[in-house]
Amino acid sequence: MVTIKEIAKAAGVSAATVSRVLNYDPTLSISPAKRQAVIETAEALNYETPRNRNRAAAPLPFSASSVALTRLVLVHFLQSSEELADPYYIGVRLGIENRCRDMRTEIVKVYHSDQLPDPVILQGAAGVIVIGKHSPREIDWLQDNCRNLVFADFNPKRDDLDSVYSDLNETTRKLLDNLSGLGYRRIAFIGSYENIDGRSEPHGETRCRAYIEWHKEKGLFEPNRLVLGNICDTGQNLRLETGYMLAKQLLERGERPDIVVTANDNMAIGAYRAFQEAGLSIPQDISVASFNDIPVSQFLNPPLTTVRIRSESIGETAVDLLVERLAGRDYAKRVIIPTTMIWRQSCLRPAEAATPVASLAAVQ
Repeated sequence: MVTIKEIAKAAGVSAATVSRVLNYDPTLSISPAKRQAVIETAEALNYETPRNRNRAAAPLPFSASSVALTRLVLVHFLQSSEELADPYYIGVRLGIENRCRDMRTEIVKVYHSDQLPDPVILQGAAGVIVIGKHSPREIDWLQDNCRNLVFADFNPKRDDLDSVYSDLNETTRKLLDNLSGLGYRRIAFIGSYENIDGRSEPHGETRCRAYIEWHKEKGLFEPNRLVLGNICDTGQNLRLETGYMLAKQLLERGERPDIVVTANDNMAIGAYRAFQEAGLSIPQDISVASFNDIPVSQFLNPPLTTVRIRSESIGETAVDLLVERLAGRDYAKRVIIPTTMIWRQSCLRPAEAATPVASLAAVQ
C-alpha cells in the first residue's frame, strides 16, 4: 500500500503538504502546478485515501461486464486551475476516474477554454461525460459530435439526455426549513450570479433562487440579506476570496443576520475570516451553514455545518449511465443523488432547538 511519505518523496514536497492536497484543503498556499503534481503522483502510484479504502465500492451496473467502455472524453466546465481550487469538482472527477479504473477505461480530459474542443476528440470516443453547467449552444454542439452524452452535476432539462445531479432547490428549501425550525429568523445568503455563455443572471443560480422564493412565500424576504458576487463571466464564482469579500459587504449593511448561508464551503471559509476579522465569534455572534461538505469543513474552527453532496457518487453514476446507454438503453434517464445535512458547531443543531437563538446571535 502506497503511503503519503512515498508520495511526498516522489513529488518533492512534505508529507503534510501531500495530506492537505489529498484532503482538498483550499486554504493551503501552494501553486496550481505543484498541487497538480501531487495529485498526479498519487494517481500514478494508485494511492487510495482512507475514505476510499473504507468505502465499499458501489456495484457496477448489470451490463458493465458485457460492455467495453474503452475510451471516454471528460468535458469540464472549469479550467484546470479552477478545478484544483474546488474540492467538490475534484471529487466528481475522481468518482469518474475510479469507476473507469475498475473498467480499464482510458479517459481524455478536456477542460474549459475560449474555444470549443476539436470534434475529432469526441468522435473517437465511446461516449462523453460532461461536468457542470453548459449553455444550450454548447450542448447542441456536443450532441452534434457525440451520440452518447451524460451530464454530471448538471440537469440540462432535455428529454433526450442522461444526467445525474443533486436537487439543490429542494435541498436549499429543506435547509431553510431546518434553520427556521431552530429559531433563526434573520437568515442571510452569500452566493453568486449565474453565468452561462456570457450571460449573467443575478438571481439565476439554483440555491439563490430557492432562498429568494422560500423567503417571499413566507413574507420574510429582505434584499439587504442577499449578497451576490460576479467576478468572472465563466467558470467558478464560488471562491474563498469571493466569500470573504461578500461577507464584509454583508456586515456593512447594518443589522447583523442571525445566520449566513453560503452557496458552498469555499465561500464559507472566506466568510469565516471576514467575521473573525470583525471580532465576531461563530456561532455566538453569527452562525454559518453551507453546502458540499468538502473534507476541510470538519477541521474549521468551529467545524462547519454543511449539506453533504456526494460528488464522487455523482461521478460514478455518470459512468454507469454511459455504460447503460452503450448496452442498449434507448431512453433518457435522470438520477438524483440525495443529500445529507451534516450538523456541526457553526450553528445550532436540531437537538438544541429549545435553545433561544438570541443567546447565540446577539442583535447589533
